[in-house]
Amino acid sequence: MTPSLILFFSLAALLELDTTYAFQLMLSRGIVAGPLLSLLTGDLAAGIQVGVFTELLFSDINPLGSVLPPSATVCCAISLALNVLGVPLYFAFVAGVLGAWLFSYAEKGMRKIRVRRVVFWEQRIMQHPSEIIYVVLGSLGTSFAVNFLLISGVVLLFSKILVPFVPAIPLRAHMACQFAYIAVPWIGLATLIPQFKWRKGGR
Repeated sequence: MTPSLILFFSLAALLELDTTYAFQLMLSRGIVAGPLLSLLTGDLAAGIQVGVFTELLFSDINPLGSVLPPSATVCCAISLALNVLGVPLYFAFVAGVLGAWLFSYAEKGMRKIRVRRVVFWEQRIMQHPSEIIYVVLGSLGTSFAVNFLLISGVVLLFSKILVPFVPAIPLRAHMACQFAYIAVPWIGLATLIPQFKWRKGGR
């Protein structure tokens, strides 16, 4: 793994913390995370495109109750990283969406483990209030490390599968994925338009 990839995955892991664990500045939204990550890849246009497409594709999934939506940051990170490694952006985005869904399942497992640890942390803080900073930093550090390992692991796995086989993929498959990629914003807009319909009576 090159230093540039390590830096890229570190930024992605840091942005992912913004979802629930730290900051809460909407940095993990696709429309923000995509361009930010693309500053490291050198292709701002791809970052904006992937960010907007991710935002539209996941716009109708609400994180209510036990529903954990796919991570927009993870989708952008996987898509842009694979694109840098030589995978066409339309293939990379499909892999990014799949990786975001897989990450959401892993995140559910991590949250269950974290809930069990909360009791231990609370008891420790009650006994030693001065250690609250170390507990918080330790929790954030652990979450950051897990995010880094999961994102980099998925990218490396997909790169091993996709990069060698991209030249052998039939032209029709390329055209189909290109069409699907172009259709993504229209799918997203189709889910958003009903939300803007006026109620009966103009209210």
